[in-house]
Amino acid sequence: MFTPLITHDLDGAALAAPVNAARCNGAAYKTRTIDDLRIKDDRLRAAIEGTGHLLFDGGMGTMLQAAGMKAGALPELLNFEEPQVITDIQRQYVEAGCDVITANTFGANAHKLDGAATVADVFAAAVTCAREAGARYVAGDIGPIGALLRPLGTLSFDEAYDLFAEEVRAGVEAGVDLFIIETMTDLAEIKAAVLACRENSDLPVFATMTFEEDGRTFLGTSPEVAAITLDAIGADVLGINCSQGPAELRGLAARMLTVTDKPVMVQANAGLPRVDDDGNTVFDIQAPEYAEAVAGMIEDGVSVVGGCCGTTPAHMAALRTLIDNHTPSPRHRKPSMSVTSAQTVVDLPCDGHKIAVIGERINPTGKKRLQQALRDGDLDYVVSQGISQQEQGADILDVNVGLPE
Repeated sequence: MFTPLITHDLDGAALAAPVNAARCNGAAYKTRTIDDLRIKDDRLRAAIEGTGHLLFDGGMGTMLQAAGMKAGALPELLNFEEPQVITDIQRQYVEAGCDVITANTFGANAHKLDGAATVADVFAAAVTCAREAGARYVAGDIGPIGALLRPLGTLSFDEAYDLFAEEVRAGVEAGVDLFIIETMTDLAEIKAAVLACRENSDLPVFATMTFEEDGRTFLGTSPEVAAITLDAIGADVLGINCSQGPAELRGLAARMLTVTDKPVMVQANAGLPRVDDDGNTVFDIQAPEYAEAVAGMIEDGVSVVGGCCGTTPAHMAALRTLIDNHTPSPRHRKPSMSVTSAQTVVDLPCDGHKIAVIGERINPTGKKRLQQALRDGDLDYVVSQGISQQEQGADILDVNVGLPE
């Protein structure tokens, strides 16, 4: 039994435990089980339970570039302007054996579309393309908003949540079978996206983050933190996409497998991109080599696979052959309990052999100086209280910034 607990940051946005995350966004969090999900069929259910494999499609951008898409164009608008191009690409993935076709909605949020089309119209057109391609399952694709969340940017958590919720509602209306949240680097942003999916639909949620060569996301999140957080807030399948080639991602996926019982998925690139003599971006890992590298991850316990940048229907056909000859093995992990920040995991004692020290000074109840600091926005004082407790040996900080009436 794995019981993840997650601390929260000062505005309740980035790292809240599930209950607090929902409350700070005006919603009522409730635990949901697989029986609460609207799952299309037994094959999809088996994948979510971790007893069956699932094959997603590969790169769309790679195929669009090969089809002559102009640089700088919004791929999502092709759902209207050249729907047959989208459908033809997706049909190639269906013919390669892909179970899931990802709707061409990666950037279909109101911020990125910027009035060029409505979110609802893009999702409706994208799902139509995927259905006409013969997709067994259509995934509503949710990518990054394209604006940084506070404190690095100006977008609030609530604003991010609302943008994602609009996409989710559009996807539900268009008839997607599940949602795939992908290419995320900010833990706060992916949390907003997962919560938006959970609270605005009853469909399965697959969620992945993108990691740099140092094994962390661009904003410093480790695979363990990502997995524990995504598990705790209700992703049904979690993992990694884009980033690097499959050989490089194997170790990161293995680290996720040690801290979650949820199915883990990987959609790797076909290696790192390079520019050839003609100025074209190319990826060097061909289908046989790609499948050979993915085979190692499947042996480790990864059960949902697909491809990202540089991958083609040929790569996915090789994966189809691979997973058709493999059945996921039961995974067994030692019981654990952890808390996380955006960058760090602290394991809590669950066997009686050690003690974790929790600092609880950042609580305004009965502390007039802290209350005033919170009212004045004096975060230096609040941070100083955290540093002081850390220096005195605290492993974990309990952050409570709810001011008494």
